[in-house]
Amino acid sequence: MYRCRAVSLAGFIQQLAVAYVAHGYWFYARGWIPIDKDPEAIDRKLIDRYGIDVSKWERARRKRAGLANLHYLRFGRTFVLIATHGQHWFFEAEAKAIRDIRRVPFKLGGYSVSFRNGHASVRIDQETYNRLKAYFLFLAPQRSAEHMAAEFRLLHLEPYAPVRRQLLNLFRAVNRVRRVAGLDAIPVACLGLRRKPVQPFGLPPVSESAG
Repeated sequence: MYRCRAVSLAGFIQQLAVAYVAHGYWFYARGWIPIDKDPEAIDRKLIDRYGIDVSKWERARRKRAGLANLHYLRFGRTFVLIATHGQHWFFEAEAKAIRDIRRVPFKLGGYSVSFRNGHASVRIDQETYNRLKAYFLFLAPQRSAEHMAAEFRLLHLEPYAPVRRQLLNLFRAVNRVRRVAGLDAIPVACLGLRRKPVQPFGLPPVSESAG
């Protein structure tokens, strides 16, 4: 059974970046399921329409034949259809909505997913980062080190390499302001810089994990 419903934002971003974008799935169309529609019914409709639920062997055959492969992924009511290079009527049906993730990052929940320098890239999107920086620099000369450390821990951002760099830049900027104000520095341990992979779709059904 094709699994497409991510159970968390972290799982959605991981599946999109690590499982799809990193493997050449670069052309995407995003959508949102209206409140009056059944998400699972839309899942089935789109998966069937574009022939997405196929085996890895069929995907390999299609690639050799110069045909595109597709995946479908959803979190809440936001979904994305994402394809590789090749021929597929998806490119005609969704022509007005399709974007190239190498040029137009996919953004959701404060994350920006793209493909840069030969790798999938996950970072804090620039608008979100600017808001965070303004907020933290406003608090920096006013709050205790303990309070600021707690604020960093509340971010709950998955520390992919670009995210780590952004968090460290923010951390250093905050400590510079605190140093000028004569306040204690914040310990770097509050950042949580080690990423733990998640189960994008939750635990697999018993029939899939048995044996």
